[in-house]
Amino acid sequence: MGLISSLLTASRSLEIYTAGIEVAGSNVANANTPGYVREELLISASAPYESGGLLLGTGASADGVRQQINNYLETQIHQANADTTSAAARQDGYNDLQLILSELSGQDLSTKLNEFTASVNELINQPELLANRQGVVQEGVSLASAITGTREKVDRVRNGLTSEIGSLADEANTLIERVSFLNQRIIQTESAGLLRSQAGALRSDRLGALNRLSEIVPIRIVEESNGKVNVYSGSDYLIIEGTTQTLEPYTVTDRGIPVNKFRFSNTKTDVPLSKGELSGKIEARDNILGGFADQLDQYAGAVIQQVNLIHASGEGLRGYTDITSSYAVEDSSAALNVAGLNFTPGHGSFEVKIYNSATDTTQSTQINIDLDGIGGNDTSLDDLQASLDAVTNLNASIDTFGKLRLTTDSGFEIKFSNDSSGTLAALGINTFFTGTDSNSIQVRQSLIDDPKLLAAGQGGGAGDNRNAIELATFMENEVDSLGGQSLDQFYSLVTGQIAESSSAEQALADGFASFRDALFGQRQQISGVSIDEEAIRIMQFQQGYTAAARVISIIDELFTTLLNI
Repeated sequence: MGLISSLLTASRSLEIYTAGIEVAGSNVANANTPGYVREELLISASAPYESGGLLLGTGASADGVRQQINNYLETQIHQANADTTSAAARQDGYNDLQLILSELSGQDLSTKLNEFTASVNELINQPELLANRQGVVQEGVSLASAITGTREKVDRVRNGLTSEIGSLADEANTLIERVSFLNQRIIQTESAGLLRSQAGALRSDRLGALNRLSEIVPIRIVEESNGKVNVYSGSDYLIIEGTTQTLEPYTVTDRGIPVNKFRFSNTKTDVPLSKGELSGKIEARDNILGGFADQLDQYAGAVIQQVNLIHASGEGLRGYTDITSSYAVEDSSAALNVAGLNFTPGHGSFEVKIYNSATDTTQSTQINIDLDGIGGNDTSLDDLQASLDAVTNLNASIDTFGKLRLTTDSGFEIKFSNDSSGTLAALGINTFFTGTDSNSIQVRQSLIDDPKLLAAGQGGGAGDNRNAIELATFMENEVDSLGGQSLDQFYSLVTGQIAESSSAEQALADGFASFRDALFGQRQQISGVSIDEEAIRIMQFQQGYTAAARVISIIDELFTTLLNI
């Protein structure tokens, strides 16, 4: 029995050493395979047996082939992936925004605003020259184009991000399905945990898919005894007990453009947007670029309101015979300050001047605007229409869109002055700009067609520059809608904040990337393949194989000797 036991022990050793060489050889072959996890043959001493009062060893046994992986480290890597890609995506958003602003170079909004003001100063010097009036209108068109052009670039980048976000979600869904498929393959290959070895190649494939998935959305992994993994994102699941749910897109309108949002396909709850590349790109699109679009709207709205408030109280070289307000009310019977106008008028009055070209005389009428909230008789557009219609040689009406239209009898013109209520600017009558935000700001078409309508004066003839003097200082005025800042101060603050935020985000992204790289270094030490170490293992197994073969050879000689006795 002793020789037979020794023969069995030696033959089992040959099998183990052969398996060890195969495992080490496979590691060497996959040393440069991306995502490969080093495998190791686990060997332990076999149980002894009793013979003649002695406990004799039975050699070694193979406990299985296992991947060398630290699951806690992998969890940290998944979290670091989500942090790193999220910060990098936000930084890309700031880079896109800074690129948009740098493309203006010398044509930025502050410069355009200064050029517009410079043209007004030229008008102040010689208001009687039509060329100076044309210059103001042209610089106004240039300023409006710069604002709308900037907004178009922002929206174009946001649309590009929407496309990238959709592709990311598609990739995430493909990875979810891939992990679910590999789960089933691993369960089948490992016989639902009954085998002692792991399906290394399949597990490496799954590990790579999970690693990439963790870069797109934050995930949490729980592995079960049969080899499959359940995957969670936030408080919801992506894969559990063979059931999967993907990222389902739906479209909403945000700041005038369609954008995609995502919810889980089964539970219909929104995908958590705390970390990951998907979250970072959505934040870049909606908060960084979208936030700048909001600030650009603030800026454009302030430019429109400040210029129009001054311009509406002035007079051009001629008046209007037919003019319709740029802005409509939602309810003509409601008080003007709650009627849905973008720019809210206040309590005060303005003057309507009817010029008679035949007699070269002007008749002035004061129109009171009661918006003090007392007595329940605040002025509505219906009330204003009635007051204006009562002015001799002036006809007032409200069209089906809720806009006020004013026309004069033949031979008469209408001009305006002294609007202390802001009603004319709020309605868009005798204004310089139309529109309400960075998408819609334009110079009034009637001024482009006839610069004589530019309100440089206040009724003192062709040489009157009093309104132009006030207009030249509008950019220095403190604006309530800008938090009490002037237009120049607001623009400088916005661009400065973008530069500071970009720098801070870059530092954050670099920090996350360095931490992840450190984790990858630890993973490489545990799971990576060292050619030198594997070569040593192969030589060790080879020496063991040679020794086991020599034992078998000696046992064979002993059997031969016994048979010959």
